[in-house]
Amino acid sequence: MRLLLLIRTGALFGMLAIGSCAVNPVSGTPDFVTMSESQEVSIGRSEDKKVREQYGIYDDPALQRYVNDIGQRLAGTSHRSGLQYQFLVVDSPQVNAFALPGGYIYITRGILAYLNSEAELAAVLGHEIGHVTARHSVQQISATTAANVGVSLLQIFVPQIRNAGGDMLINALGSALLSGYGREHELEADRLGAEYLARTGYDPQAMIRVVGVLKDQELFDAEVAKAEGREPRAYHGLFASHPDNDTRLQEVVREAGRIKGTENRINREEFMQRVDRMVFADSPAQGIVRDNIFYHTDLGLTLRFPAGWRVQNNAQNVAARSPDHNALIDLRSAGPATGAPADTLRKILKLGAGSTVSPLTIAGLRAAITDLTIAGKPTRIAVVFLGKSAFAIGLQANSAAAFQQHETAMNESLHSFHAITAQERGLAKPMRVRIITAPAGLTFAELARTSPLGRFAEGHLRVINGLYPKGEPAAGQALKIVE
Repeated sequence: MRLLLLIRTGALFGMLAIGSCAVNPVSGTPDFVTMSESQEVSIGRSEDKKVREQYGIYDDPALQRYVNDIGQRLAGTSHRSGLQYQFLVVDSPQVNAFALPGGYIYITRGILAYLNSEAELAAVLGHEIGHVTARHSVQQISATTAANVGVSLLQIFVPQIRNAGGDMLINALGSALLSGYGREHELEADRLGAEYLARTGYDPQAMIRVVGVLKDQELFDAEVAKAEGREPRAYHGLFASHPDNDTRLQEVVREAGRIKGTENRINREEFMQRVDRMVFADSPAQGIVRDNIFYHTDLGLTLRFPAGWRVQNNAQNVAARSPDHNALIDLRSAGPATGAPADTLRKILKLGAGSTVSPLTIAGLRAAITDLTIAGKPTRIAVVFLGKSAFAIGLQANSAAAFQQHETAMNESLHSFHAITAQERGLAKPMRVRIITAPAGLTFAELARTSPLGRFAEGHLRVINGLYPKGEPAAGQALKIVE
């Protein structure tokens, strides 16, 4: 959870509904677009600042240089080598990579944990370069703008940020960044990425392996989601089958393999060395969840969620849902601690002066609380002042009966909020990827017994090592574990 609640990004570039016909840099054919290249670059530059603010930059200069060097080599062989590309590792546990218009390309540390060679990393970057060179985001914007004559304010959402009141243009591009631009555009990006791999001396088959990694991660998450009673997340959902069975994907990568190269580099050992000690899952900047306790050293707070509830640490909040999905606890920033907690509570809820708001003390901290109904659901919200910051804690259930059922557990969680202690700061350490050499006979079941990854550790370790669902380590293999 970061201090930012929501970022709305935007760039104003005139009456884009008046289209122009340009030549696509990849195909050489006419391409209806509604912005020039300079406008495209300007949008990317503006939105880059907001992406950095929203996600944060992963604090590892050596890893940043490594990723940027690979990206620049690939971009130098691309159809738009004249663009000033930027490659950045962002501090997010999400399994994702995305590009903004104009050559701004981002890869999360989350996806790095699932890759197993430099060639696979190059494949991810090459795929995103392909989206840029083929101007997929520009086409997406142009098509939507053409359907909405008069639109002049373009907002581009970074992945996983949504605004229910956004227009069709916002939703279309926001969805593209997260889930893909459509089957044909994704295949084209895979083809271009594989071509850039071949031109740079990497094995083009790494593109297929990367899609396989994402598909295995998706299958594993579906397995976990079923056990947890939740909906699975999809990361490369345009590929319904495993890439080994995807004929068209095989064809576009095979086409790139016809490019004559002097080598087919994999560079597994180099990559493993680079990700050794990389933060895995939550980072201190986002807060750490351990055994359903949320620690945030930067914000100086601790909150305990009920045992058995599923905790999700998001950019704008941290929330926990009951096993029966009927109750929710939500913690988020409520701005600066100014005036009285009751004033802040009334302000964020837009309550009238006559509404009932009661003063409260939580762990010696000034607070205020109120009960109300939101969207027909019984809700209890408290605002707590901690230092110079205010925090809102919401308790909600689907019905009055569900609220009564979970009220004790929710109230205990509410009253567990307190300033982080020195001992708790020691517990708020992130998990990290570590590289070991597998001895003969080592199994993932054995590694899982001492892993902090919890109930699904065995499957998780298989996925991050590219051995899902049944593989086992080979003697002498460089292996990723999590400590």
